[in-house]
Amino acid sequence: MKNKEHNPTLRVLNILETLASNPEGLTLTQIAEIINSPKSTILPIIHTMANRKFIFFNEKTYTYTIGISSFCVGSSYTSNMNALQFIKSEMEYVVKKTDEICQMGILDGGEVLYVAKVDSTNPIRILSSVGKKLPAYCTALGKAMLFNYSKEELNNLYPEGFKAYTKNTITDFDILYKQLEEIKQTKVATEYGEVNEDSSCISVPLTNNNKIIAAISVSTPSFRLTQEKSEQIISYLLNAKNKIEIFFKEHDINDSQLILNR
Repeated sequence: MKNKEHNPTLRVLNILETLASNPEGLTLTQIAEIINSPKSTILPIIHTMANRKFIFFNEKTYTYTIGISSFCVGSSYTSNMNALQFIKSEMEYVVKKTDEICQMGILDGGEVLYVAKVDSTNPIRILSSVGKKLPAYCTALGKAMLFNYSKEELNNLYPEGFKAYTKNTITDFDILYKQLEEIKQTKVATEYGEVNEDSSCISVPLTNNNKIIAAISVSTPSFRLTQEKSEQIISYLLNAKNKIEIFFKEHDINDSQLILNR
């Protein structure tokens, strides 16, 4: 069932969209006619938006245009897109060096939401898709974002306990917590056949100002993950993590809801 739209909010959005489409400016009468709303109804909204600088009123022409506050909101979105593009470029470099799939995820409750991936050219590779979700406790990406959780918080996150997907899935809270404590020190999370017995994954968290924003990982068929390859993957992931976190700091990226256009 479609949710009913909130009319006052709809008017605000209609005003912004109308002014964005008419950069030369519009009078109050013109705005009212375009969005099919009485002038008396939108006048208080217009005044509030002007006071908050979301729109600008030209006293000479009596017209309204988009204001500086709207620009700032739009710039925030652009900053996030720039951050996502930067992350994707680092992921591409990791794939180039490891020839394994690289993925990015964010924490969505007790699950990992996969929001970006870069495929490898290897004919035998892990299949994955953007938009899928998996429990965080049995994925390297998830563990990389859970390491600051206390035992109590983990219990609250998974009140029904851990479901075993394979014989390797960790189902004991104490064992997982001990692993998370190690991740807190190394900043490297691993998963060996916990979701699929034939695949393994290594991940690192992406943080800014001690806030976990996302995580990136490299997944590979387990038979290819030698000790040497594991060390190589960790090296490239940590290098990418360092570059991305410098970018986050320089651009004040603190939004944990990074979603790539897909």
